[in-house]
Amino acid sequence: MSFSPKLAGLSPSRVPRQVPLWINGTTRTTAKTFPVRSTLTEKPIYECSSASVADADDALASAVMAFPSWAQTKPAARRDVFLTAADLVDKRRERLEDTLREELGTSAEFARMNTATAAEMLRDAGGRLAHTLTGQIPHPQEAGQSALLYRVPYGVVLGIAPWNAPYLLGVRACLYPIAAGNTCLLKGSELSPGCFHHIGEIFHDAGLPAGVLNLLYTTREDSGVVTNHLIRAPPVRKVNFTGSSAVGALVAAEAAKSLKPALMELGGKTPAIVLEDADIRLAARECINGAFTNSGQACMSTERIIVARKILEPFRRALLEEVARWNSAAETPCILIQQAAVARNQRLAQDAVSKGASLLSGGPASSEKFQLRLQPMVLEGVDKRMDIYHEEIFGPLVSLYTVDTEEEAVDLANDTEYGLSCSLFTADLAKGLRLARRIDSGAIHINSMSVHDEAALPHGGQKSSGWGRFNGEWGLHEFLQSKTVTYLD
Repeated sequence: MSFSPKLAGLSPSRVPRQVPLWINGTTRTTAKTFPVRSTLTEKPIYECSSASVADADDALASAVMAFPSWAQTKPAARRDVFLTAADLVDKRRERLEDTLREELGTSAEFARMNTATAAEMLRDAGGRLAHTLTGQIPHPQEAGQSALLYRVPYGVVLGIAPWNAPYLLGVRACLYPIAAGNTCLLKGSELSPGCFHHIGEIFHDAGLPAGVLNLLYTTREDSGVVTNHLIRAPPVRKVNFTGSSAVGALVAAEAAKSLKPALMELGGKTPAIVLEDADIRLAARECINGAFTNSGQACMSTERIIVARKILEPFRRALLEEVARWNSAAETPCILIQQAAVARNQRLAQDAVSKGASLLSGGPASSEKFQLRLQPMVLEGVDKRMDIYHEEIFGPLVSLYTVDTEEEAVDLANDTEYGLSCSLFTADLAKGLRLARRIDSGAIHINSMSVHDEAALPHGGQKSSGWGRFNGEWGLHEFLQSKTVTYLD
């Protein structure tokens, strides 16, 4: 994308030349800034404001002040805000998707999925409020005594969202807390602040009261200081974090110091199991889609394809044909967010090959002109001696494993510290459902790809992939706590 001088102070996707913070319903620019680069051109596109501890305190004070009145709003009033916000996402779709592609270099299809899912989450949450924000009337054991069970918001919630699917992940990090009656501080990623700015702008234009949502960014160097300051702040009553398991462990540990609950949606090492009765062409296509969508930069990306030995040869051929199809059809190459991500993928591939793995497709060299571009790669012969067997990849690199039995397939799928998503391919639905119960994963998708997140289904992981659930009624309940009241009749 080229810049137009006619867009005074704006990039082509209408992001301010200096991305501001959102505090108490207004934008705020800061003296300290950092550059934001386009992954398409690998050149700076705008500056972003960097919040200080003082800015964070102002945002927190705004959220504290807004909480009492927001907590008392009727579900219908909140619903109207979210439905208006969803309509604004639709109306501004082109602008939002341009920003996402500018910052992340992803495909138009993935950008569209982001905006469509964000809009659906807003509508779904709005539609659920009236029947989800309800209490109960339990029956105490004592004669002459009655009880009421209320569900009430926590107060101020800190949401921390990553860069890789900013509309989907950014909206859900603040939507479910504020829908439940909390106020929210949303810390957006420094790698995609333009997308998060659109989120703040849409909620503001939809009529969300000042202070209910405050949006902050920091430099990478200041991130730990500002984030820990907010987690420790007494008014912050709950935290939600989406990101790597390593950083999630730090966030959870900091929250635990002051006994604050946290929702953690963390990393993955997603398997795809292909049984001998599977539709080979379907399985190959869905495995490649799951591995290379958004250049493999998703916590649900397929990283391990586990195939029955009886169909290895035809499946391998179909898989490599799908890689060729992917490469020829791709409107943009696989673009990674930073040079460090390219280096990581190259290191993992080179380590595996040096220890005996075979490279079936692609190569570890990046583009000479563009340092963030990488060919999709398929490895075979990976074993436990190799780093790639254990580590999350987060890039366009997938490994092919062979097993002789269903038992071996399940054991291999579970042989990881992660448990977020899984694909399973079989013509026998009963068998698929039986095996799904034995796989340690927050979601198992039978005969479809592993990258799957939608408003009506709970999303979250097991083991080191985190705990708690976003989306639907589960996402709303995460940000409500029960209060029991008893009284004598």
